[in-house]
Amino acid sequence: MAKIYIDHKIYNVNKSGNLLQACLSVGINVPYFCWHPLLGSLGACRQCAVTQYDSLEDRKGRLIMSCMTPVTDGAIISVKSAESEIFRSTIIELLLTNHPHDCPVCEEGGHCHLQDMTVMTKHSMRNYRFKKRTHKNQYLGSFIKHEMNRCIACYRCVRYYNDYADGVDFGVYGANNNIYFGRVEDGKLESEHSGNLIELCPTGVFTDKIHSKKYSRKWDMQYAPGICHNCSIGCNISIGERYGEIRRIENRYHENINHYLLCDLGRFGYSHVNLNKRPKKPTYINCNNNLTVLNFDEAIKIGVTFFKKYKRIIGVGSTRSSIENNFALQELVGKENFSNGMSKKEQACIRVILEFLKNNYIYTPSLKEIESYDVILVLGEDLTQTSPRVALAVRQAVKNKAKDITHVHGILKWNVSSSIYISEKFRNSLYIMHTHESKLDDISEWCYFAPIDKQVDLASAIAHELDKSLPKVLNLDLKLKEKSLLIANRLISSKKTLIISGSHSFSDSIIQASINIAKAIKIHTINHHVGVTFLTSSSNSLGLALLGGMSIECVLDKIKQEKADAVIFMEYDLYRFASQHDCDHFFKNKKNVITIDHQYTETYKKSGLSLPSTNFTESSGTIINFEGRAQRFFQVYDPSFYNKNNCLFDSWKWLHTIKSKIDNTEVYWFNLDDVINTYSKKYSIFEKIKTIELSSSFKVQGQKIARSPIRSSGRTSLRADIDVHEPCQPKDVNSMFAFSMEGYNQPDASVSHIPFAWFPGWNSPQAWNKFQIEVGKNLISGDSGIHIFKKNKSKVDMYSNVISKNFIIKKQWNIIPYYHLFGNEELTQYSSAIQENIPLEYALISLIDGIKLGLKKDSIIEFNCLNKDYYLAVQFSKHLSEKQIGLPIGRKGFPIMLVGKTIKFLQEFIQ
Repeated sequence: MAKIYIDHKIYNVNKSGNLLQACLSVGINVPYFCWHPLLGSLGACRQCAVTQYDSLEDRKGRLIMSCMTPVTDGAIISVKSAESEIFRSTIIELLLTNHPHDCPVCEEGGHCHLQDMTVMTKHSMRNYRFKKRTHKNQYLGSFIKHEMNRCIACYRCVRYYNDYADGVDFGVYGANNNIYFGRVEDGKLESEHSGNLIELCPTGVFTDKIHSKKYSRKWDMQYAPGICHNCSIGCNISIGERYGEIRRIENRYHENINHYLLCDLGRFGYSHVNLNKRPKKPTYINCNNNLTVLNFDEAIKIGVTFFKKYKRIIGVGSTRSSIENNFALQELVGKENFSNGMSKKEQACIRVILEFLKNNYIYTPSLKEIESYDVILVLGEDLTQTSPRVALAVRQAVKNKAKDITHVHGILKWNVSSSIYISEKFRNSLYIMHTHESKLDDISEWCYFAPIDKQVDLASAIAHELDKSLPKVLNLDLKLKEKSLLIANRLISSKKTLIISGSHSFSDSIIQASINIAKAIKIHTINHHVGVTFLTSSSNSLGLALLGGMSIECVLDKIKQEKADAVIFMEYDLYRFASQHDCDHFFKNKKNVITIDHQYTETYKKSGLSLPSTNFTESSGTIINFEGRAQRFFQVYDPSFYNKNNCLFDSWKWLHTIKSKIDNTEVYWFNLDDVINTYSKKYSIFEKIKTIELSSSFKVQGQKIARSPIRSSGRTSLRADIDVHEPCQPKDVNSMFAFSMEGYNQPDASVSHIPFAWFPGWNSPQAWNKFQIEVGKNLISGDSGIHIFKKNKSKVDMYSNVISKNFIIKKQWNIIPYYHLFGNEELTQYSSAIQENIPLEYALISLIDGIKLGLKKDSIIEFNCLNKDYYLAVQFSKHLSEKQIGLPIGRKGFPIMLVGKTIKFLQEFIQ
């Protein structure tokens, strides 16, 4: 810590940051543009000028740029001196010379860092009266709108996109007063993190195009803290709603997970929640096969009759739904009749991961901590497409060697200019094993492309080199033996080693081999840190697996063998997991199926009784991310407020009400607290979840927390088109939030769930500065969520049976999965807003196989699998092994049961 003097007051600040960061951390407002806690300092905008004095007797001082000045003990500065205030006002007037006067129509208005800084510098009148420079805007895809005339040349966008995210299709062009930030030509931005330009840009150059379609100002929206449900990372988000529609998703700062960034899937992949064509009322197919619309009581009555009619009913839960919903289903059907809906292969993967996390001998780092590792080994995962925020963290880890070098030479880490150039030559080590090319290959030291069995063998060879007691791999060629020894030596010679794997390959053997490597390092090295990260395919795979349950194959077998009479699906689409042939056969008798969901899935359409549920923006619940962190997401709005005719309820409410009627008991789950208290008693591992603030009785200074900014306008006419008599705002019985702008909305140590970032004078996302103890570090309230696996017993078990005895290239084609950011996970497939970003289905085969078959780039192949004929365009891979065919597993028509299946006959389709 250092003691500095700012405008005649003494402050204790952290010496690791620059002077601007120190001022902001102690609550002193200094305007800035080019600096960002994530990107460091460049000194491009000259907006953060302050006056520094040599001593207490110095009356003149000199202007310095606070973002480029290190903190020194005893420094004397003034933010309020006349010289610095005039200079800052002049600089912002200069930056605004060519900026258009379009704040009233600009989509960044009221959410704009430039507006905040202009007001902060007290600049109000423009002296420039000449023609402004204008630029032609570009088409940057369906997500981002480009308005180049608003640019103030702070360079944040290009520093983020090129230097931080390693994007290659965006840059800066021109010189002097004619600088242009964009692409060489119009086209969709290729980076999976391009949407962060919207929040990182301090002006309205990059705006949210999806939000533009039904635009609302920030102060007109209602917010709630949410958790992204699109992958297992658990990024924190702020969800904005207006008129019963989600209008925008923004990043919600969390120091140890996403901090300032989201991937494009998390930011834009929400359109399915706004579909007009979604289940809104219960329906029932009666004896005459006629569809009948029901009310709540009628639906419950039929549900009770359903459970009295059939002897054994299996409940199929969902990895995309909360713990509370899944537990309610388990309570209804009984633990022995509960299925977690996973395939046998995925279930085997999750079982190994859970066993590892429960016996946490090896550390599982948070997303932010991944950036601190100097050697990373990735096994069987295409991180950029399945867990893009992890891929971005890995990129930072690889580049961090440059920061270490600059630190040795006395250059502080926030001074990024030197690090950018050094990182071109000096990088930490990244090794990747995968079936085919990935977008992380460009920064890897070495990549190994092979079928999953061969990847397991190489991983086992590395483990053997680290621990000779592990089985030796006999069928490994000489080059791979040498490489396994090299990698093993590199892993143990580093300071911090990270092993990354997961369930996307559907191989529990690759996960076991990863554990062997990590444990061998841990056992046989001293003072060496090793971490392991296991990724799962869904947001709540771990939470659901902790509840147990049979696989989906087991469910189908029991129905086929008549060991079960009926099934209830909860937020689950059978067609995504089983073949169309099996599903169609299963639904021949619709009357023995109940489905609860918020989307019109094929399963929902073909069920006898269909109950509409709320989605994750309309309900509250708990999910567990990849590191075992249980996090709460909260209801953004009450859908019944806008239309009381709709019959939308949380899945757990449907299920609990049916159970209460069956048992002839009173309903005793009235809110989420009641559900959590019940499952915490049955599952001791969930005990810690009760400590997450939730109760509706929780208040700060006697107030609930406001869901809307204090300037919320038109809030008393939200339903004017429905009824001139405005009803009272709904009351949230599940949380501490109020459906109103009335309430508490300031940074507070007691509030760990922040709906939106706003502070007087700070309307833009930079308002997060005011919620942090130190800018760029932890929140005043601390991180939200709680680790449920910490402080569990430790056990060291090695897996000795993971090596394949003999690998033979098969004559038949073996199906493997490939992934794309959009489309492979389930819910984005229902939305038309992002169709441009969902690639057309294709079959991925090796270039060698393509030559053998005489295929060309525009060829179409045909084959049959799981009783279905497929006709797909073909794409070639330079590194995919022969007789391997990649399919978009998880997309409509490509069920998960395809993984590992073989194709006997494949040929070119001739029209």
